[in-house]
Amino acid sequence: MASTTSPPPSARHQPKVLIFPFMSKGHTIPLIHLAHLLHTHHNLAITFFTTPLNSPSKRASLSASQAELVELPFPTDVDGLPPGIESTDKLPSMSLFPPFLHASRFLKPHFERELAHLLARADVRFIVADSFLGWAQTSASTLGVPGFAFYGMGNFATLASRVVAVDRPHARVASDDEPFSLGAWGGPLADVTLTKSELSWPFHDPDPVRPLKAIVIRSGLEVSSCRGVIVNSFYELEPRYVDYWNERFCPPLYNVGPLCLAVPVRQSGPTEWSGWLDMKREQNRPVLYVSFGTQAEVSETQLSALAAGLENSGVDFMWVVRRPVPGLAGFEARVRERGLVVHEWVDQVSVLGHESVRGFMSHCGWNSVMESVCARVPLLAWPMMAEQFMNARLVVDELGIGLGVRARDGKRRGFVEAEEVERMVRELMVGEKGRVAAERVEEAGRAARGAMEAGGSSERCLGGLVGLFCGDGLGSLVANC
Repeated sequence: MASTTSPPPSARHQPKVLIFPFMSKGHTIPLIHLAHLLHTHHNLAITFFTTPLNSPSKRASLSASQAELVELPFPTDVDGLPPGIESTDKLPSMSLFPPFLHASRFLKPHFERELAHLLARADVRFIVADSFLGWAQTSASTLGVPGFAFYGMGNFATLASRVVAVDRPHARVASDDEPFSLGAWGGPLADVTLTKSELSWPFHDPDPVRPLKAIVIRSGLEVSSCRGVIVNSFYELEPRYVDYWNERFCPPLYNVGPLCLAVPVRQSGPTEWSGWLDMKREQNRPVLYVSFGTQAEVSETQLSALAAGLENSGVDFMWVVRRPVPGLAGFEARVRERGLVVHEWVDQVSVLGHESVRGFMSHCGWNSVMESVCARVPLLAWPMMAEQFMNARLVVDELGIGLGVRARDGKRRGFVEAEEVERMVRELMVGEKGRVAAERVEEAGRAARGAMEAGGSSERCLGGLVGLFCGDGLGSLVANC
């Protein structure tokens, strides 16, 4: 049985928007920001779907949005999935993502029942559901609710993934490191090449009939009939890819971000890391922030090479490591004057916004890219999974707002030597290429804030959508007009 927290009385007659994120921190956070934006700027009531074990953190994050929270029971007996896991962040290994994704489909009957109850008592105008939950679009459409999908990546990766899935250019190469072209469809991808090593599950395998790939393809087909795709990016960052998609494909892309700018920066009390960054500011010592998110799986051997590269670079750094690594104990003592290793959660937006932070070594998850752009901090791209390799291509090769590390033999994926870490850290923080990247990310950051301000491209895009479905019907569904 689903559990529901009641909305405030004032919300019962407001136009209501439903939001259903995939059970993953990286997919949920931007939709929490979207909920805040829709409530505070457009006076809409919000209902947010989640699961019982995810509910406490969502309730706290959504308090400013006065959102109604609906809990859907997560299945407990799925083959291959340990019990008690309701978020990808809790998976012991990302190899368990396929059964987790399969398990999420068992939420469908509970979702449909709660949706019917909501329609009977509230003025529901539309739903935004994660693209991994494509079945929610079908359920909503059946009950007459307009649906929008949310993609947890940018426009370039969305378009490139579409070409790879449909055209399968990687089926025509012999090895994981042989480049293949995305130029068969022309347009902005005409000069783009990738390798199979840069494609993660399920797209690395060109066989279209693999069972696991079928799950994602089915979700894509379910999403294809929705009204549009909400993208956490802004038109000025990727205009060629937005235009190309919207001229040729459906559903259209609506860029309404960067959504991290929709909420005020968290004001937290002093911490060890904030005090350390303050000290570096007083010393006029620029800091490299190092973090690979919550899901990247990095071997102890690779962590040791990273540590050696940081130590030998001579650069001050703050490195967030999810759990203590035995081999790093001596390292932490040796670098304590210029390096801080943090084993706890940090507010990344606050870290990137600190005046002393001048570079970000990142896995290039899309949220991290957006947060770095908004903070005007250049990136050192070290992609590891999902669409991160495509994001890194955009950051380094297209936008020039960062540099990238290379694995052995110049490959895109694989073990990165300590010497490569040392070389690229220095180049980003004190080299000429790093200086150019800093200038370009400064420009991109100004454009990002302009997009979210009154009259900006993202503000107009979301405002037109809301006006059409929740206002006087005079809004516009012209994507990023």
